[in-house]
Amino acid sequence: VMAKIKLTSKQYFIPFVLITSLFFLWGFARAILDVLNKHFQNSLDISITQSSLIQVTTYFGYLIMAIPAGWFINRNGYRLGVVIGLLLFGIGALMFIPCAAMGTFFAYLIALFIIGCGLVFLETSANPYVTELGNKETATSRLNFSQSFNGLGSLFATFAIGQFFFNGTSEGGDVVVPYTILGILVLIIAIVFSRVELPEIKHEETAEDRSSGTRIIKLFRHHPMFVFGLFALLAYEIAEISINSYFINFVTGQGWMDDNAASIILTLALVFFMVGRFLGSWIMRRVPAEIMLLICSSGSVLCMIFVLFDLGKLSLVAIVCNYLFEAIMFPTIFSLALNGLGNLKMSASSLLMMTPIGGCGFLLMGIVADNTNLVIPFIIPLFGYVIVLLFASELTRKNGTMLRRNPIWNKFKS
Repeated sequence: VMAKIKLTSKQYFIPFVLITSLFFLWGFARAILDVLNKHFQNSLDISITQSSLIQVTTYFGYLIMAIPAGWFINRNGYRLGVVIGLLLFGIGALMFIPCAAMGTFFAYLIALFIIGCGLVFLETSANPYVTELGNKETATSRLNFSQSFNGLGSLFATFAIGQFFFNGTSEGGDVVVPYTILGILVLIIAIVFSRVELPEIKHEETAEDRSSGTRIIKLFRHHPMFVFGLFALLAYEIAEISINSYFINFVTGQGWMDDNAASIILTLALVFFMVGRFLGSWIMRRVPAEIMLLICSSGSVLCMIFVLFDLGKLSLVAIVCNYLFEAIMFPTIFSLALNGLGNLKMSASSLLMMTPIGGCGFLLMGIVADNTNLVIPFIIPLFGYVIVLLFASELTRKNGTMLRRNPIWNKFKS
């Protein structure tokens, strides 16, 4: 019988719980965009391509602020990084009040950009921090567990906010209401984090740290698998965010259901996503992360090929199944890309947190959909999952000898 491997140690339990609670918040904030997209199409009479600016603007905040966030956290610590992120998040959400008074689509984009800047501070702090709060062998499993609450936040957002927006009236619910509640809640949590102590993780200085060049140059010069992981994570973000944002447009455009039913089906898909993360976290306490990523990326590639065959509602089944396969990808790629980076970990994390700019891939899907049909745009996420598959294949090949010496792998085989 295999011995139980703990996710975290007693000394890190409270910080682990506090940081994990943040994953719910940004899962909620990012998932709102997927129903907000369709809501603005209905209430402001804009096209899919125009509404995709919601994703473009929010995730542009990740691109602009990821490296400054990493620089700030390197110098001021994880806790202050979390507090700054929560403050920006809360202010951006409350800005929906004056934006609604202005009544223009572009005013909302400013508020969403500020929210995006706040989210990148949160994610740049929390993702690498969780990997440090316990045994290195369970770092990927630990991050998958925390990211499961990201899925829970996404599920709650698509169901609750979807029902609120698509309530059967001509314009739907007032967009100010959920964002005002969210803004107040986030600012309260910011006050809590400003009062608690989080242990800072220190890494020993290495010979590489004393070599010439900036941290980012060292990463690109000495860590090719990190660079591959960076592009794999970008490819995953393009695929995952594009599918989420396109989902309601696709199933309603095919005539299968109305907006309300589509938001419920999207919620069901996110149940698969959340279950996939919890299940993946449990499995990766027994199976090496590289193997798990290889299996899941293969599943996602097959699902996208199935969708492209345009088999009616069977295509919808394939999309929903894809949520189960893709669930472990972000935390697993993120954790694997950070392996062995030592003091370069925070700089690497800030680069990895630029990858949600892949959400702009929905703009490309919108353009393709507006000019061809609703099925062809799925070739974009297909390419994304193929790149993840190649990354997993290379890691599995490269670490083959290491896997045979891995105690978790040996216990799994026995």
